[in-house]
Amino acid sequence: MKLYIAEKPSLGRAIAEVLPKPHKKADGYIMVGNGDCVSWCVGHLLEQAEPDAYDAKFKQWQLEHLPIVPEKWQLKPKPTSRKQLAVLRQLIKDADELVHAGDPDREGQLLVDQVIDYLGVKGAKRASVQRCLINDLNPTAVTRALGQLRDNREFAPLSTSALARSRADWLYGINMTRAFTLQGRKVGYQGVLSVGRVQTPLLGLVVARDIEIEHFVSKPFYQVIAHLLAANGDRFKARWQPSEECLPWQDEEGRVLSRGLAENVAKRITQQPATVTHCSIKRRQQAAPLPYNLSSLQIDAAKRFGMSAKTVLDTCQSLYERHKLLTYPRSDSRYLPKEHLKDRHGVLDAIKNNSQTLAAAVAQADTSLVSKAWDDKKVEAHHAIIPTARKLDTSKLSKAERDIYELAARQYLIQFYPHHQWQESQIELAIAGGAFIAKASEPLIAGWKQLFSNREPSRESSRESSREPSKQPPQDAALNSHLPTLKKGDVCHSETGEVLAKETTPPKPFDDASLLAAMTGIARYVQDPEIRRVLKETDGLGTEATRAGIIELLFSRGFLHRQGKTIRSTPAGKGLITSLPLMATTPDMTAQWETLLSAISRKETSYQAFMSPLETALKDLIIQSQVQLPTGLKDVQANKPAFKKTYKKAFKKADKKPTTSTRSKTPTKTPTKTETKARAKAPAA
Repeated sequence: MKLYIAEKPSLGRAIAEVLPKPHKKADGYIMVGNGDCVSWCVGHLLEQAEPDAYDAKFKQWQLEHLPIVPEKWQLKPKPTSRKQLAVLRQLIKDADELVHAGDPDREGQLLVDQVIDYLGVKGAKRASVQRCLINDLNPTAVTRALGQLRDNREFAPLSTSALARSRADWLYGINMTRAFTLQGRKVGYQGVLSVGRVQTPLLGLVVARDIEIEHFVSKPFYQVIAHLLAANGDRFKARWQPSEECLPWQDEEGRVLSRGLAENVAKRITQQPATVTHCSIKRRQQAAPLPYNLSSLQIDAAKRFGMSAKTVLDTCQSLYERHKLLTYPRSDSRYLPKEHLKDRHGVLDAIKNNSQTLAAAVAQADTSLVSKAWDDKKVEAHHAIIPTARKLDTSKLSKAERDIYELAARQYLIQFYPHHQWQESQIELAIAGGAFIAKASEPLIAGWKQLFSNREPSRESSRESSREPSKQPPQDAALNSHLPTLKKGDVCHSETGEVLAKETTPPKPFDDASLLAAMTGIARYVQDPEIRRVLKETDGLGTEATRAGIIELLFSRGFLHRQGKTIRSTPAGKGLITSLPLMATTPDMTAQWETLLSAISRKETSYQAFMSPLETALKDLIIQSQVQLPTGLKDVQANKPAFKKTYKKAFKKADKKPTTSTRSKTPTKTPTKTETKARAKAPAA
């Protein structure tokens, strides 16, 4: 018997659907017509054991126990998953062959691998496990995936990467949370100060932004605009470019702070000749943004519909699992395999059927165009989120489902539209000894932009996630919709000079879209230039699959709250960040983690090379935690859900005067099974 183990029931049912009939459905599995069987996990069936599983004394939260580092890591069945684990235990025992059908990412790889290891599969059966990678639950795609099974051992490094991430998160979260919660109690804070390698730097971003807003002092600044008349009668505007002599009256961003200086310039250029010193006309073009990965879809949905990251993920999951209208949603890729080109007619036909809004646009699509989205070299375990070829009566969808489907469908559809093209004109002039520049941007060919009408696609999310530069019209082009045709040496007339009085504005608070954009473009917030350089090529803070959950976690723990559409830090959130060492509150460390974890999955470094420095750093961080009291948390009320009754017993015997931090008597042992196999193949770091 061949046993297919899917990550979740919906995927299991999709696999069974294309296997021989008749089917016999049972509790937790489906027997198919040729004697094979399909079963599934229900997400993670196993979880990391709590510290007291290693030693009963760890049930009490005491500084002298830290850092807690297990000698031999333990997993335990989730209470809600014991029944399904028992089903898999018997099926695996009876099976001759196993097919791993976890989701096509590192967590999906680990999830099923851990079950196979935990249930004791060894020898030839373990060595013969095959891997099935399914991105699309439509029967055609599932059938194709089943015909392209690979040796599961190829993916051992991916599993090791996820295992390292899981264990490192446990080590960092358990030890840091205990250390700082104990410190918080010294100043009367009665909640749990949860610290995590991703959630805490994310909270740090919000706190830093809130503090910057709180202390912001607005400053007036001034611009000078020349109103010009060309010889042919055309009027246009040019902006003054202050010279080096004006530096004493400018701020660090070059803004003129002296009204007197600006008014003097405006007076001097009134009723004066303006000589053209340079002219340029450039034709620009912009390719259509790539199809979505999860983060870019979440960012655009937040901007257009005000959806939270979690709502977008849940909606995508429904469109993928229940309706089969989207491909795998937890993707970090914005590219497509070239073989998908042959499916384009079916996908476009489905979009035409499923969306009245996009039906006319489908008819105008040029399917002979092949955009840069189709690139096999940039597709790994999964590809961009795109519509499937399934047709459905979309009246069955919720409004959120229709909105998300149309976003993804439009982003796919524009791959078959020409580049957007515009013309940039610039005229440089000398007026009364001052330099002025006039700019204009004129659309030439709408191209893919015609599908967005007045709703501009999210350039920020497109650019951040794909890491591609994008030429944009000049910022001050709005001064002119058109410029006259002039040449160097032509003389215009400066009719008047106008002073525009403006004020600096504070940075905007984060909202769902900008916070997700910050997570994906985290390099902008990193101080170290070398780390910043590396991060420009990595996935940012967290992963596509975890970002929504991390944001929601900070809300549930009382560290963030909403003010209208904005996201702000609470007093508890601010107090926590101000009490932590700087390295724990900035993205640098966790960004380095993601870089190393990706390197493990590519066999460029090892599990031990990642874990050993972390264990050393933990000891230093715990010592640092005791240097000063978290006075920012004094008189702050804990969020009740964040401090459940189950935690109270942990503090009954906690020392009021903890001793210096010491390492527990449980040194790390070399990992076993999956990670050992991967490490044997991978070069040392």
